[in-house]
Amino acid sequence: MYEAFYRLAEKPFSIQPDPDFLFMSRRHDMAYAMLEYSLANKAGFSVISGEIGCGKTTLIRKLLDNLGDEVLTGLVSNTHADIADLLEWVMLAFGQPYQGLSKVALYDAFQQFLVAQYGAGRRVLLIVDEAQNLNPGALESLRMLSNINADKDQLLQIILVGQPQLRDLLRRPELRQLAQRVAAHFFIPPLEESEVARYIEHRLAVAGRSEALFTPEAVTRIAQLSRGIPRSINILCDTVLVYGYSAEREPIDAELIEEVVCDQDEFGLFTRD
Repeated sequence: MYEAFYRLAEKPFSIQPDPDFLFMSRRHDMAYAMLEYSLANKAGFSVISGEIGCGKTTLIRKLLDNLGDEVLTGLVSNTHADIADLLEWVMLAFGQPYQGLSKVALYDAFQQFLVAQYGAGRRVLLIVDEAQNLNPGALESLRMLSNINADKDQLLQIILVGQPQLRDLLRRPELRQLAQRVAAHFFIPPLEESEVARYIEHRLAVAGRSEALFTPEAVTRIAQLSRGIPRSINILCDTVLVYGYSAEREPIDAELIEEVVCDQDEFGLFTRD
């Protein structure tokens, strides 16, 4: 809609997780390095947590894009508290048959699957997104799966991704054994104000625009309103560009930001502080 007016090849502030647009802040860069290190060292469990919209899923997508064919990946994303045992979902994630099998048969089938992949020279990586929704029983079932080894080699590596509540969940006494197997845990905080400016510049550049579009005052206001959460930055900036296109405004200034926030106040996403 506004792309041609602002000389953009595509929308720069989509909320869909796209590794091409991933802005590697200092904390994102460190989190990614920790994930790479954990995978290279065949860690049993790694944990990435952060607020909603901080870029966890996009970071994982970048990791998956960079993995070689020797790593077979399964993703469990539709987590909820009523899941007592994740094994059926894990089998589904790897395209393995699971219907009509007893718990013992499921476990045996998954064990044989892991052994077969190991024999073929492949590593198996399971990613569980929104892991904070799981109950302790489901997480304990993951720990039991991590017990499947071949001599000294770990046959299954697991990455848990979730909101800050995941940290509290893993600190519960009944999950102490699982927590002791977490080789790397990294928390991704919101962006700092200086990072918000570079975040906006990065996404505009990826979308094809090299010159600045937002005034420094507008960027400062966006940082305040979004509280440094990338998804909130995207939603606000995308809306502002629609307003700017309609009014043929360039550059985008703080006055236009305030106009958008005033109109959007009733929805409660952004409030003027």
